[in-house]
Amino acid sequence: MKMLSMSLLTVFLSSSACAEVVRVAVASNFRGPMVEIAKRFESESPHELVISYGASGKLFAQIVNGAPFDVFLSADKIKPQRLIDLNLAESNSRITYAFGRLVLWSPLSSDRSFRDMLRETDGRIAMANPRLAPYGQAARETLATLSLTEQTRGRWVLGENIAQTFHFVHSGNAQMGFVAKSQLKDAEGLRGTTWAVEPNLHSPIAQDAVVLGPAAESLAARSFIQLLHSEPILELIRRHGYATTIPEPGMGSDQSQTHLEALDIE
Repeated sequence: MKMLSMSLLTVFLSSSACAEVVRVAVASNFRGPMVEIAKRFESESPHELVISYGASGKLFAQIVNGAPFDVFLSADKIKPQRLIDLNLAESNSRITYAFGRLVLWSPLSSDRSFRDMLRETDGRIAMANPRLAPYGQAARETLATLSLTEQTRGRWVLGENIAQTFHFVHSGNAQMGFVAKSQLKDAEGLRGTTWAVEPNLHSPIAQDAVVLGPAAESLAARSFIQLLHSEPILELIRRHGYATTIPEPGMGSDQSQTHLEALDIE
């Protein structure tokens, strides 16, 4: 196991005399890496994490309505900033911990291009609700950029969050769906075909974290935020299918189909 940086270790040691419980609200797409990050944090500090997963929009609404969270890991950058503007979060604690990567996944094997798969098939297309989930907003922007919104709208199936969207496709309730690349990295035994979505087809899915007002003086909450930017955790995040810098055009294209029964997601 790689050692944490000395500065981060100092924060942990200085807070060891007073173990805290840190309540963390986490966007559902980040569940896979968060499980590992929580284990690392709790093994290397005296603190405990209590984690709640959900759609970023729903978690945001709960925080605004007084839910007792200490840290918020959103799937976008807008909601953390709105909490700062509402004086419900600490502006100097905000960081971008990951950039999400959107893929189209179908359980069927197909040699169609990305555009043709959306345009020429009749099956339902799952996506997260754009009003609640940033990955859904990115999916909607992608279809708009490709001028496919009206052509496909009647086939949309909206999930409450990206986890439910994945379930729609996995269960066969949708023929294809816009999901997070990280979900395919974390799942086992998947079959079908994926198409990486070019980053220039939608706004960057910058995922920001912020310490909330109730934890303004919490050393444990601050040390958790610092941990997210340590190199071992950044590497872990990349391993789960996220980028830690803004994805550039060329990271996905019509030629980037992956047949899951033959190849791993890279």
